[in-house]
Amino acid sequence: MLELKEITKVYEMGNSQVLSLNDVSLKVERGDFLAVMGPSGSGKSTLLYTIGGLLTPTKGQVTIDGVYIYQLSCRERARFRRENIGFIFQTFELLPYLTALENVVLPLHLAGVSAVEQEELASEALRKVGLEKRANHKPSELSGGEQQRVAIARGIVNKPSILLADEPTGNLDQKTGSEIMKLLCELHKKDDLTLVFVTHDPAKASLADKVVEMLDGHIVRSHFKSK
Repeated sequence: MLELKEITKVYEMGNSQVLSLNDVSLKVERGDFLAVMGPSGSGKSTLLYTIGGLLTPTKGQVTIDGVYIYQLSCRERARFRRENIGFIFQTFELLPYLTALENVVLPLHLAGVSAVEQEELASEALRKVGLEKRANHKPSELSGGEQQRVAIARGIVNKPSILLADEPTGNLDQKTGSEIMKLLCELHKKDDLTLVFVTHDPAKASLADKVVEMLDGHIVRSHFKSK
């Protein structure tokens, strides 16, 4: 479903260059639950954004469902992301002046879905994350855990082929973070959702079926959970 071939990403920093990804290759099958683990600066978030079509690699190819996403134009790639990829960010990235329902509706609106279907699909997504009763509340009226649940609902509302989560529990306390990880595990199992998430926490990484460990822009180790 997803394949990275020899991905390298170099950032220009004034007169110097910073190598964030160095010749990374990776395959993810449909329905996989993959954790990308490593310390800060290891390249794991850069890898995630490259997978998601948000960060053009300096070298290499990213293929999702047979589509070479960086051979698409910017407009084509944006459309591909809307239709195939869901994102969850550490900082939630909710619009403060919109309600929970309106935040979840936003990707559907951008995709040109009819108004009636927008509300139906957004309400269904909020039900999946247990927040249907908070649909009309704005982010400032929600707890951190509730805000992240809204962000998850927004990430799955388009029924994406793949869901990418960057440190989805990084801004939450331990108890709330564990609840969010439990929710992601349930969505993965119930909907056969392909899920790739970034973490520096070995305990959370252990919930995944496969873990890749990164250091200095390289994948240094891959291992599967024993059945």
